[in-house]
Amino acid sequence: MFTFIGDFECRTDAKGRIVFPSAFKRVLGDDDLRLVVRKDLFEPCLHIYPYSVWEEKLKDIRTRINSYNREHSRFLRHFFRGSAEVSLDGNGRFLIPKRLAEQIGMDREIVLLGVDQYIEVWNKELYEQGVMPGENLGDLAEKILGKSMPEEE
Repeated sequence: MFTFIGDFECRTDAKGRIVFPSAFKRVLGDDDLRLVVRKDLFEPCLHIYPYSVWEEKLKDIRTRINSYNREHSRFLRHFFRGSAEVSLDGNGRFLIPKRLAEQIGMDREIVLLGVDQYIEVWNKELYEQGVMPGENLGDLAEKILGKSMPEEE
């Protein structure tokens, strides 16, 4: 089980490589250095999954897809089109394919954000624009997670 926590400002090097934060490397351990990067379906960011988490996601998708359904086939094609496998090199760096980097307007300065079992990759400027004020996060938490207490009689 993986749990990625924290956000880290990073800079790409001259070749576009990103140093994987040591906190995230500790979560991966030495066994799972294969990663899958894919474009988020809703936001202008990328998701990085450890390969084993990716396999679990695919298992779930496979149970919902009918390969003889045209719409399902189209979804699957585009889902995989926005994905790529990457791995960490000996120096703990990885390279996001250019086509995926362009989809999020990736610049030299980025933010890697741990979100439970995956990591989001953001253009730093877009990330900072989208930071939710605390009171809005509280309102959203109440809406999604809050339960109304039974009224006292």
